Amino acid sequence: MSVAAAPESPSESGRRKHVLTVALATFARFGYRKTSMEDVARAAEISRPGLYFLFSSKENLFRAAVVDALDGDLEAAGRVLDDAGRPLRERLTEAFDLWTGRYVGAVAAEVAVLIETSPALLGPVVTDYPRRFVRMVTDALSAAGQDRAEDMARTLHSTAAGIKHEVDSRAEFGERMTVAVELMLPTAG
Repeated sequence: MSVAAAPESPSESGRRKHVLTVALATFARFGYRKTSMEDVARAAEISRPGLYFLFSSKENLFRAAVVDALDGDLEAAGRVLDDAGRPLRERLTEAFDLWTGRYVGAVAAEVAVLIETSPALLGPVVTDYPRRFVRMVTDALSAAGQDRAEDMARTLHSTAAGIKHEVDSRAEFGERMTVAVELMLPTAG
């Protein structure tokens, strides 16, 4: 007979969310190998035993921090793409900004590099989340009556990844993605 875990209280879930956010920034700053649980505990202003109470290992903490960030990105992008009351081009540009554009700039770029260079630690997370995002974009394009929606979604995703490495700011990313979306959907609303 299994016993269900007690649900986290709002303060526990808030503390966990804070630790995950701080952990991701700490891993991005120092790299996975050089970051210790002590570094994360200090940055999150909790004790090291308290951190181990929440996460049994550095690897588990790292995975949880990345998954938390990607879940937030997907959720935000999904809300934008589902807003059929807005023009498709606008929704696509904003969704790509939320998914990729937020990883432009100093610390944000380090987070992206950390995720991209840690496939062994993250396992299928590295491929599953981008696939889920492309599926969301495909669905939005299909719902708007676009032919070859999946090809368009994959091309825009690849374009966003390339732009991310060429620009210095999120604003520049947004400008370039706007052009990419307009070129891909010249007559879309």
